[in-house]
Amino acid sequence: MVPAWLWLLCLYFPQVPSSHGRKIEPGDKVRTLLQAFPEAQPTELYVEVPENYGGNFPLYLTKLPLPRGEAEGQIVLSGNLGMAAKGPFAVDQESGFLLVTKPLDREEQAEYQLQVTLETEDGRVLWGPQPVLVHVKDENDQVPHFSQAIYRIQLSQGTRPGIPFLFLEASDRDEPGTANSDLRFHILNQAPAKPSPDMFQLEPQLGALALSLKGSTSLDQALEGSYQLLVQVKDMGDQASGHQATATIDVSVVESTWVPLDPVHLAENLKVLYPHHIAQVHWSGGNVHYHLESQPPGPFDVDAEGKLYVTRELDREAWAEYLLQVRAQNTRGEDYTEPLELQVVVMDENDNVPVCPPRGTPISIPEFSLPGTKVTNLLAEDMDAPGSPNSHVVYQLLSPEPEEGTERSAFKLDSTSGSVTLGALPLHAGQNILLQVLAVDLGGAEGGFSSTCEVSVTITDINDHAPEFTTSQIGPISLPEDTEPGTLVATLVATDADLEPAFRLMDFAIEAGDVDGTFGLAWEPDSGHVQLRLLKNLSYEAAPSHMLLVVVRSVAELVGPGPGPGATATVTLLVERVTPPPKLDQESYEANVPVSTPAGSLLLTIQPSDPMSSPLRFSLVNDSEGWLCIKEVSGEVHTARPLRGAQPGDMYTVLVEARDADEPTLSTSVTVVIHFLKSPSAPLPTLAPVPTRHLCTPRQNHGVVVSGPSEDFDQAGGHSSYSFALGPNPTVQRDWRLQALNGSHAYLALALHWVEPREHVVPVVVSRNGQMWQLPVRVIVCRCNVERECMRKVGRMKGMPTKLSALGILMSTLMAIGIFLILIFTHLTLSRKKDLDQPVDSVPLKAEV
Repeated sequence: MVPAWLWLLCLYFPQVPSSHGRKIEPGDKVRTLLQAFPEAQPTELYVEVPENYGGNFPLYLTKLPLPRGEAEGQIVLSGNLGMAAKGPFAVDQESGFLLVTKPLDREEQAEYQLQVTLETEDGRVLWGPQPVLVHVKDENDQVPHFSQAIYRIQLSQGTRPGIPFLFLEASDRDEPGTANSDLRFHILNQAPAKPSPDMFQLEPQLGALALSLKGSTSLDQALEGSYQLLVQVKDMGDQASGHQATATIDVSVVESTWVPLDPVHLAENLKVLYPHHIAQVHWSGGNVHYHLESQPPGPFDVDAEGKLYVTRELDREAWAEYLLQVRAQNTRGEDYTEPLELQVVVMDENDNVPVCPPRGTPISIPEFSLPGTKVTNLLAEDMDAPGSPNSHVVYQLLSPEPEEGTERSAFKLDSTSGSVTLGALPLHAGQNILLQVLAVDLGGAEGGFSSTCEVSVTITDINDHAPEFTTSQIGPISLPEDTEPGTLVATLVATDADLEPAFRLMDFAIEAGDVDGTFGLAWEPDSGHVQLRLLKNLSYEAAPSHMLLVVVRSVAELVGPGPGPGATATVTLLVERVTPPPKLDQESYEANVPVSTPAGSLLLTIQPSDPMSSPLRFSLVNDSEGWLCIKEVSGEVHTARPLRGAQPGDMYTVLVEARDADEPTLSTSVTVVIHFLKSPSAPLPTLAPVPTRHLCTPRQNHGVVVSGPSEDFDQAGGHSSYSFALGPNPTVQRDWRLQALNGSHAYLALALHWVEPREHVVPVVVSRNGQMWQLPVRVIVCRCNVERECMRKVGRMKGMPTKLSALGILMSTLMAIGIFLILIFTHLTLSRKKDLDQPVDSVPLKAEV
């Protein structure tokens, strides 16, 4: 069939003449389009034909979807796959109808596959092929049939109700899945009809025959006999109409042979041919299938005749007993009755060797344990049957053997229980002993199996030794009184004869001679070396000697006798007096000196930091040029001669040694650095004075920061650093110290410990790039208070009134208040007098109510 859209499409094609001058007709257009679109194939045409049609033939089935218009060619009908056989079907060439020419039988052939084409005389296909499926519609023309006319079955007493013992089979040749082949089974008659007419029940659809509940109860109480059942099978399902057939079932009731089984005893490792028959079951009913279950799962099987087999050797140690269940089942696996149980007992034989317990970790026994102390209970396991001779194990001690010449032994063994205890022979700490015990089954009888068991025993140490010092007297040891705290004074060594590390741990303490805690002890927990260290400063005047008593103890609790005299050690210490060397007020000295300074000029003064200390004696050590000299008592450093050869910018360093006048062995030294400056050719320009600063005396760690001139004074240009120096006045250089901080600032501080409290003007020479300025620094030196600050007179605070001014302000305020009150009272008096002088009739009357 040509789709409608192809016909519509062909209308748009122009009618152009062909190559032979013939006009192209619409049919040619259709053929052209069909050739242009080969994928546009017609779908399969479905037709139904009733089975055993009884009307007139030919029977018109359906009109074929041939293309419209006048098309050349003829309609060709063929079988499937291009076969020429088309059966009882034909096509009317004029009308295009599909015909059937005779009745059809569905049971002979249910479907026909045809195809229709439109072809020319020379066999060229103009249209098609069009597939056509002809289905023969079924009618109920077949009668159901039983597989057997007579069924014979044995029925055993004890069969459960509702359990099918026979499955009826019937067939119907009508179309499967339709009502025509839907079969139902029914019991038409039971003979005899006693003790109940409905002894049996038949499942209608499956044909499963079983006892009813009443029939099962009655059958168990009746004697053996037989029943005959007339059964029917009908098609059309539950409808009243339909074909039917009957069959006869002969049921023979027999006595039940499903009886309990006695237990079976099988020897383990039985050497027979397997599978080995062990028992027999029998179900007297028919259509039986036997099923075997084992708990636990075991090597057992049952055949179709009910014979039970063991399929391989049994091992009693793997499983000593099995419980088998045998079931009699129908073809659907349903039990006819309760399963039978069979107990299989595996008998033991002596096939297992006694197994010793694992060796494991050694057993610890303290030294000096009493005889009879339990060491271990050796128990070898035998997997043979408990309580039988096969598992009866006895024990024999193999090692250690008793010492020669004595009957005493270190261990004793109970041959029956395997208990091992200590003997009379003493043992010592640190011993490792291997016990070897022979375990034999069959109670030690000949032919039994045996194993050698081993037990490791370690004799452990007990804390029965007290620690002791190797040396009980140490010293005398001399220590200077300036010895720093933390210094090691002495090392003491203690030992402990115990073997166990925990028993060798020691604790040390100073028992006497150190009341104020000047000394201390330090040691590692597992070491016998203890260090005696100094914790505080020594003083010869307070204690010129010390005698320390050091005690060592065991950390663990001591067993046995207490510590002896070796547990203490005496350390004797002697303190040596130490006189400190002299200390100067500065760590180093510097002075700025012009190269034109004359001989005898004072440069600086070196003095002790504490004016109350012992007097010092000073001397120069390395004045290589001979330019300087120092006064031995005062420490004043002067120029010894003119500084010929010195150049501005040079630096000259000498070393000054100071010795204690009372103890010449005590001395110290200090460096003196001289910086040579260019001699001023003219008075230096003076910069604006630095604002007044305050410093307190005695000298504290304070000073004054001095900065170079601002850029307004920089006449030389450039940006090099400033140099700072004190003026050449010897007094200034003695009393003050100037130290450069960086290229733009310096730090001015007191050089002497005590400077006269007053206002001082300190000249500071500032130079840069050949330019020099004199900067006066005003400093007020005052006395220090307890906070190390200047003590100043307290003046009147700005803005605060004096006592006299405060009193005047108070009196003025009181006078103003008095005048104000006088004015108020005067005004009130005058007003009242005016009211009294007014006439009576001038007073307004009170209004009437």
